[in-house]
Amino acid sequence: MSDIFREVDEGLRRDRYGRLWKRFAPYIIGVAVLIVVGTGGYRYWEYRQAQESAKAGDILLSAIDAGNAGDHDTARQELAGLSYSTGGYPVLARMRTASEMASAGDKESALKAFSEIADDTKIDNQFRDIAEIRAGYLAVDLENRDQVKARVERLGDAANALRAAAWEILGLAAWKANNMDGADKCFSMILDDQQAPADVNTRARMMQSLIQAAKTPEVASNDADTASDKEKAQ
Repeated sequence: MSDIFREVDEGLRRDRYGRLWKRFAPYIIGVAVLIVVGTGGYRYWEYRQAQESAKAGDILLSAIDAGNAGDHDTARQELAGLSYSTGGYPVLARMRTASEMASAGDKESALKAFSEIADDTKIDNQFRDIAEIRAGYLAVDLENRDQVKARVERLGDAANALRAAAWEILGLAAWKANNMDGADKCFSMILDDQQAPADVNTRARMMQSLIQAAKTPEVASNDADTASDKEKAQ
C-alpha cells in the first residue's frame, strides 16, 4: 500500500510542477532571453567603447605630434574632433587645445580656455585643479598679483599635490610686483618641501639667486650711506 500512496504522491507532485511550469514558463524563458541578450549587448558596448577609445587616443597623439611640430592649427582641428568622444578624452582635448593656444602666442585665449575648464563643475576636480595651475602660470604675465592669488592660493595647501606649482606661481607674481620678501618666502617653501618636483625645485633655486642679487645692490647702497654718514659725523 505504501508504494501505491508514494506513486500517487509523486504523480500529484509532477502534476503540480507541470501546472506551475505551464504558468510561469513564459516569464522564466523571457528572463533568460533578457539575460542572454543583455549580456551580449553589454559585451558589444564594451567592444565599441574600446574601439572608440583607441581611435580617440590615436587622434590625441596625432594632435600632440602636430603641435610639437609647430602646426598648431592642424592640432586644434584634430582636437576638435574629440569633443564628443568617450572617457576623459574630451577634457584632455580641451586642455591640449588651450596649450596649443598658448604655444601659438595667444595667451589671452589660452588663459580663458583654462579658466573655463577650471570653473566647469561637471569635470573631475583633478582636471580642474591642473587647469587652474596652467591658468595661473599664464596669469602671472597677464594679471596683477591679487588676481593670481585668487586663482591658485587655495592650491597652496600643504596637503595638495599641486602645492609646489601653486607656490611657484605665487612667488613669480610677487617677484613681478617687486615684492622680494613675498617671493623669497614662496620659493623657500618649495625648497623646504622634500616632495616638490625636481624641475620646480630647480627653478626655485634660480629665483632665490635672482632675489638675492636684486637685494644686494640695496644692501650695498645702505652700507655706503651709513659709511658716508659716519664720515660726516667725524
